[in-house]
Amino acid sequence: MHDLEGVRIGFAMTGSFCTFAQAFQQAKYLVSCGAELIPIMSWNASNISTRFGEAKEQCQKLEQIANRNIIATIEDAEPIGPKNLTDIMLVEPCTSNTTAKLALSITDNSVTMAVKSHLRGQKPVVLAIASNDSLAGSMKHIGLLANTRYYYFVPFRQDDAQKKPTSLVADFSKTADTVVSALNGKQLQPLLL
Repeated sequence: MHDLEGVRIGFAMTGSFCTFAQAFQQAKYLVSCGAELIPIMSWNASNISTRFGEAKEQCQKLEQIANRNIIATIEDAEPIGPKNLTDIMLVEPCTSNTTAKLALSITDNSVTMAVKSHLRGQKPVVLAIASNDSLAGSMKHIGLLANTRYYYFVPFRQDDAQKKPTSLVADFSKTADTVVSALNGKQLQPLLL
């Protein structure tokens, strides 16, 4: 069990729907370690129903785990930094679309605004990559963020090298270890599994 007593974690979810169950499992674990979660969902994550679950039910799951309402708008995410609401920001799962926006400082949804607002306090951001495009057009954005101060990655691996050769997915079981490491200013190693 990790000691995260009193650590305020912005727990932001983007639209890699097939990994939501793993993300919820990690959210529960972080809470069991004493962390306080500030739940955030992108518009896609909070509004699109898929074969992996109904949007409303996915929102309710995260709200129940965090014991508070999700932040799902730019307006509600903006005060995160000015009000010093988070110690660390975790984007889990983090799509290639979100990775690109963060690398290029594009702030057009609740998650990218939450990260931008959080970063004004020069605090760590952890990304749990989950995308079919990570080893294709999105690799440059991962590279940019890997060399950008305050960004850390949950260690990742190829998802299915034969059927999805450009896909990467974080090892969600390493989420808490990565959060602890990032809070200490270090990238958890090895990064590539």
